[in-house]
Amino acid sequence: MPEAVGISDFPKVCVADFSIQKSDRKFRFFRRLFYGSFRKKMIVLIAAISVVVIGLLVFIIKAAAAPKKVDRVRRLLKQGKNQAAAKVAKQIIAKDQKNYLAHYYLGKAYLADNRGELALIEYKTVNEHALFDAVLQEVPFRREFAAMLVKFDHKEEAMREYLLLTKQEPTNADNFFNAGKLSEQVGRKDLALGFYKKCLMLNPKNAKAHASMGYILFQSKQFTEAKQELNVAISLNPEEYSCYYFLGKILKESKDIAGAVKAFDKAQRDSEYKQKALIERSTCYMIANRIDNAQIDLQRAIELDKDGTKNDTLYARYFLAACYEKNRKIEKAIEQWQIIYSKNHSFRDVASKLSEYKDLQANDSLKDYLTCPDAEFIEICKNLCLKALNLSAQKADSVRDGCSILAVEAKEDDWRNMRKQAQYLRFYRAIEPVEDTAVREVLDKAKAANCTKSYVIASSGFTRTAIAFAENRPVELIEKQRLETLLTTSSS
Repeated sequence: MPEAVGISDFPKVCVADFSIQKSDRKFRFFRRLFYGSFRKKMIVLIAAISVVVIGLLVFIIKAAAAPKKVDRVRRLLKQGKNQAAAKVAKQIIAKDQKNYLAHYYLGKAYLADNRGELALIEYKTVNEHALFDAVLQEVPFRREFAAMLVKFDHKEEAMREYLLLTKQEPTNADNFFNAGKLSEQVGRKDLALGFYKKCLMLNPKNAKAHASMGYILFQSKQFTEAKQELNVAISLNPEEYSCYYFLGKILKESKDIAGAVKAFDKAQRDSEYKQKALIERSTCYMIANRIDNAQIDLQRAIELDKDGTKNDTLYARYFLAACYEKNRKIEKAIEQWQIIYSKNHSFRDVASKLSEYKDLQANDSLKDYLTCPDAEFIEICKNLCLKALNLSAQKADSVRDGCSILAVEAKEDDWRNMRKQAQYLRFYRAIEPVEDTAVREVLDKAKAANCTKSYVIASSGFTRTAIAFAENRPVELIEKQRLETLLTTSSS
């Protein structure tokens, strides 16, 4: 049985009970404190976990919804609703700048809406940052991107894209052809030739590759090889009309003028080469001395350029002026030279031509000498012989670019009746300065006619070799300035 507590022990018991109560209160206090803090931490933890879970759910929902939105862009593009597709793509990009599939479709929408520069920006963004996959495929993208770069004349960048494509599609001949074209355009013809050869190894029937090889070989003056490639291209595709232009140039070079004319006739069916072909055909007619035909072609070539600013148009005018000059229509020739000079002061020898003929308006005698018909020209030359050189013409003949006269001194017979000495005169109104070969020919003719002296009179001057050859020989060269003086004397 428990021991009874006496009255004497009561204070001790009370003290002990008080201590127990005090400890109990402390325990309860700390317990409340511990459990209260724990509950708060738990609440905070649960809240944090809830936020993370909700965030993940939102991300998952957005991630699940994003492909559907991008797919909507694709469907709108397929339906031809380009502006609507661009609007949706922009909304996707506004929320996620790194959605490169949306950038790609936005570029396609711009491209379909003829907003190429904006499309190019989007394609460049994709090219710089995107990771290609089964949805955003690299090869189709690079084909489109390369074609766009070519369109906007970014040749170097386009060439890099096609080089990548040749590695990704080593059996695709078109990639090598396009790489060759770009190499040719940037001046790397050696590299271009290699790409064309590779293209033809993969596809021997690529007419454009044969034609392009022909062009390069022509430019490097390998005419035999060039002609072979061009003929192969024509046999594969008779409508490859640009080939006829270069083929005509080769035939013209080899003096086959008739064949060249036929080739240039067919080359006119290519819009890019039509003006060039007309000009080349006109030069063939000029070589064949069919000046009227040449003038018709040159007029047509000039009319093809409405603005009149192309360099080929200046060449057409230059050759047309040569035709007029050949036909003694100097004023019309001057008109063409003046037009050329207004466009390009340094074009060939136009400035010197204008300088050469600047005195025509002031000097009617020189104008008549240069522009009159052949029969009248002979009379002018006879009159010059008599009044300016004191020579009497015995025989006069119309020859190429002028006339020739056999003359004797115009003196009355003296009491000794000495035989008059013959002299040979050759008058030129040619376009180009007289060469030493012409002076040699005059001396030979003078010798054959037993002439003691000869004259060469030219409105266009003489070459240095002609002047040097005439020194210490029985021939006198009369240049333009002196000719003007003689014409003035004979007309007075």
